[in-house]
Amino acid sequence: MVLLNVVLIPLSFFLHVSKAEHALLVAVCLLALIVELLNSAVEAAIDRISLDLHPLSKNAKDMGSAAQFIALSMIGLVWAIVLLG
Repeated sequence: MVLLNVVLIPLSFFLHVSKAEHALLVAVCLLALIVELLNSAVEAAIDRISLDLHPLSKNAKDMGSAAQFIALSMIGLVWAIVLLG
């Protein structure tokens, strides 16, 4: 995730897009990074509470992973719309 941001954010400065589009490209990358940090925090907290398998723990971790997948999908979608639109 960090590597993706290290590549995409500097790349956005070399694209010929409006300021609003540039801000959107950077914002969506930073949002995905925030979601990744929150997902890591949830996983660490659950692992800290107990390493035993529990359905609620699994659900929480799965929801965090789903949020991260949606954030990464949003990066692809926004970048595609800006670059192709």
